[in-house]
Amino acid sequence: SLVGSWGAQLKFAGYDGILIQGKSERPVYLFIEEDTVQISDASTLWGKDAVETRESLKGELGNSVRVVAIGPAGENMVTFATILADDDSSASCGFGAVMGSKNLKAIVVRGHRRPAVAKPEKLRELTRNLRKLKEGATEPGFAARPAEAVLKMKSQVCYSCINGCARAVFEATNGERGKFMCQSAFFYQIRSQIYYKEWNEVPFYANRLCDRYGLDTRVMTSLFFWLTRCYKAGILTDADTALSMSKLGSLEFIEALVKKISLRDGFGDILARGLIGAADAVGSGANELITDYVTHSTGQIFDGDPRVHNVTGLLYAMQPREHAVISEISGLVGKWHDWLKGSEGAYVSPQILQAISRRLFGDESAVDFSTNEGKGNATKNIQDRWSAKESLILCSFAWRFADVAYSDDHVGDPTLESQAFSAVTGREVDEEGLNKMGEVIFNLRRAVFAREGRRGRESEVLPEIFYTKPFKDTINPEDPCLVPGKDGEPIPKKGAVVDREEFERMKDDYYRLRGWDVTTGLQTESKLTELKLADVAGELGKMNLTR
Repeated sequence: SLVGSWGAQLKFAGYDGILIQGKSERPVYLFIEEDTVQISDASTLWGKDAVETRESLKGELGNSVRVVAIGPAGENMVTFATILADDDSSASCGFGAVMGSKNLKAIVVRGHRRPAVAKPEKLRELTRNLRKLKEGATEPGFAARPAEAVLKMKSQVCYSCINGCARAVFEATNGERGKFMCQSAFFYQIRSQIYYKEWNEVPFYANRLCDRYGLDTRVMTSLFFWLTRCYKAGILTDADTALSMSKLGSLEFIEALVKKISLRDGFGDILARGLIGAADAVGSGANELITDYVTHSTGQIFDGDPRVHNVTGLLYAMQPREHAVISEISGLVGKWHDWLKGSEGAYVSPQILQAISRRLFGDESAVDFSTNEGKGNATKNIQDRWSAKESLILCSFAWRFADVAYSDDHVGDPTLESQAFSAVTGREVDEEGLNKMGEVIFNLRRAVFAREGRRGRESEVLPEIFYTKPFKDTINPEDPCLVPGKDGEPIPKKGAVVDREEFERMKDDYYRLRGWDVTTGLQTESKLTELKLADVAGELGKMNLTR
């Protein structure tokens, strides 16, 4: 589901999810209103951007409906096409291309069935306690909003959120309003400020263009780095791309780039394959210019580095996307950094860091980056917890409780999610029980990936750059890059690389803990059966994808 309000409205219509099979012969949209489900012609909407589509459908069907739609990038099956819903909530990793491949322009939902809460008083009490825990908390990366932008922003809270976050709506000088937060708000800001020598509204318009056309700004960021390097190396020229790289940072440049990619126009058709696909197509050493900023097969920029935070190597290799799970580790290390620098109010000392690691990840080794020991256990623990939490649609901004500012020990409470589940459903489930559900979900997802071509150990590798290129801070090359080592003592990571053999041994440990085949990394029939996924094991077995 999406944050915002679309997912809630789907639930009010009586559905937990939607399964769409096949492909329409012509553009259509799906309209779900409780027991009524209609497939309607969308020919007049094809070619419109996602915002125009949303507003057109709300004008036709009423403002009470909620709409998720694709833009031209999804229609043309750009590999990193997104979808956009009400409140400008978006979903990445090529979801838009999937809808486009089915000629499905939009999904419209409306419902009136509010599900009953099994234990309303318990839920109210839990909500009150959660709000107290979030008092004064700030989310990493959101404090650096330009003052000029803040003056034109208004807080926007997703449906039924316990306290809200940095999510906000920006209103531009021309009256256009839209989401302006997190990474997508900043992906063009530095380039724009270099070009214009001042802050202006171009970063907002860049964000808005990507939302309208349906492009993942995390991939767009990595494309900027790569294009710049290719130009400097003489591999690409303005004539090759029909883009003026000297205008990078301008509104004119981002408009041209977004349209070329979304419409697969000229060189845009190559870029529409994503960073790695584009580099393969260009050749001439273009692959070698993929920067340190890219750590994932999706071509997205990173939030951590396997050469620095050992455990993130396993998380990157095993996950279809990296952002959410990485924050479990990088968020804590960032707060440890604040303590190390003596920042006012910082509280994550080495002792508290270790205590949090013991409670959340099983032992202290998860935050000891001097060793690879224990990283398989930490990875499994994080993945199971996040799989359960995402299934419950608990946003990582609001439900980030690894640590608590206002308590004696500052250690977060990982039972909160299971308490919420029990209060809403009436099924008493403890922390261990919810994590077990997460393990089932994770294994089911992995089975789908195996069926679609992701084959265990051979597929779970890191980009070559992490094995061969020593790490250095891209902003401050002189920074020794300190991370917690044994007993939380700071150790430098400048110059580090991932040891290939050590990484394979980490995978051995991880596969063993998962109950999978260590040699191939494939799931085992016995483990899937234990998780009550015997039917899945049977399907994979027919394709020789179990051991």
